[in-house]
Amino acid sequence: MSTVEIDPERIDYFTDAEVAADSAPYFDYMLANHPVWREPKYGVVIVTGYDEALQVYHQPEVYSSINRTGGPVLDLPVELAGDDLTELLEQYREHFPTNDQIVTFDPPMHTDHRALLMGLITPKRLKENEDFLKATADRFLDALVPAGGCEFIWEYAKPYAILAVADLLGVPESDHQMLIDLLATEAPMLGNLELQKTGHNSLERLYGYFVQKIEERRANPTGDLLTGMALATFPDGTLPEPIQVARIASNLFAAGNETTVQLLGISLARIAEDPELQDLLRREPALIPKFLEEVLRIEAPIRGSFRLTKVATSIGGLDLAPGTVVLLLHGAAGRDARIFDNPGDFDVKRANARQHLAFGRGIHTCPGAPLARAEAVFSIQRLLARTERISIAEKHHGPAGERRWDLMKSYKFRGHIHLYLEYV
Repeated sequence: MSTVEIDPERIDYFTDAEVAADSAPYFDYMLANHPVWREPKYGVVIVTGYDEALQVYHQPEVYSSINRTGGPVLDLPVELAGDDLTELLEQYREHFPTNDQIVTFDPPMHTDHRALLMGLITPKRLKENEDFLKATADRFLDALVPAGGCEFIWEYAKPYAILAVADLLGVPESDHQMLIDLLATEAPMLGNLELQKTGHNSLERLYGYFVQKIEERRANPTGDLLTGMALATFPDGTLPEPIQVARIASNLFAAGNETTVQLLGISLARIAEDPELQDLLRREPALIPKFLEEVLRIEAPIRGSFRLTKVATSIGGLDLAPGTVVLLLHGAAGRDARIFDNPGDFDVKRANARQHLAFGRGIHTCPGAPLARAEAVFSIQRLLARTERISIAEKHHGPAGERRWDLMKSYKFRGHIHLYLEYV
C-alpha cells in the first residue's frame, strides 16, 4: 500500500488487515492530510498529529479514559446525552472493558491509585531489580544460545517479562513458574480486526493470588516487598482494600505482557534484518538505549488507545460533542514531520527520538516504562554479547524481501505473535 492509494473514506482502519500489517502508509497519509479525522463508519475521531495528541493527553477533564481499552462502538444500556457526562460515565462504568483497571480511571480516582502504583515501582526498587534482570537474561540464554535458534517471543520474551515484574513486586521465587504457566498463554487479542469483545476483566485470574498475599502480609508482616505493597496507603493515609492493591499489581503484569514483549520482538526483528545496524550495536552497545527509543518512535508497540469526550470540545478544527469516541494513534504521532525530521527514516542516533508518545504522556504515562526499557536494554546487550550473528529463520519466515511475518492481527498493537531467530 502506498500513500497515493489511501482513501480514508473507504478504508476501515479497525478491520483492514493490510493496514494492520503495515500501518505506515496510512499513518503518513493521515498526518499529511488529516491529523484529526472523523471517520465515516463509526464516527470515531482519529488523532494522528503529535500536537493534537498532546492536547488530548493533557485534558483528562475533557477526554475520559474509561473506554481506553474498548473499541470503536460503545455498548451501553443508556444514551450518552447531556452537557457533562462525567457522572453518567462513572454510573455505567461496569459496562466498559477492563473497567476496574487504573488505565481506565479518571481523576480523582486515578490520582489515588496512581500514587499507590508509583509507590510500588520506585527508582530504588527498579535499581535493585537490575541484578535480577541481568541474571535472568543470562539464565534464559544459557539454554537458548547453544541451540543455535529459538522462537523468541514464547521462549524468551514472555517468560522474561513476567519474571521481571514478579521480582519487582517481591513475588517469592517458588511462585515464579506458577505465574509463567498462568500468564504465558494465548489470550484474547485487544483490538482484533473482527471487533470481537474480549471480556471485561481479563486479569481476574491474578486477583485471587494477590488478595491472598496481601491479606497474609497484613496479618503477619515480614518486611519483604509484598509486605510493603500490603501496607501501602492512598495519599490521604487510608488503607486500600486488598482487591484494590491486587488490581494494581495485576496491571503491572498486563503491561509487562504487552508493551515489553512487543518491544523486544520488534527490536530483535529489526536487529536481525539489518546486519549493519547489528554490527554497530555490537561495536557500540552504549547506543542500545537510543536504538530502543527510535524503535518506540517508528514502531510503537501500542499503536493507539481510546478516549471519550465528557464535555463539548474542539480539536484540529473539528467540534466534538459529549460522548464522542476518540482514538489516539501514538504510533502515527511518532511519524509527525512537524516534530521529527525525515520521520520515515530509522536513525539510531536521532536526537529527539525520546519525544515519542509510545508510553503515553500526562497522567497516563506508562508507569512501567523504566522497567520495559531496562528489560529490553539488558536482553539485547546480553544476546549480542553472547552471539556473533543473529538472523531471521528463513524456514519459518521466508527469505529476505519476502518475509512471512506472524504479526498480531490488531489495530491497537504492533508486534510478533511468533518470531523465529537463528544465531551463531
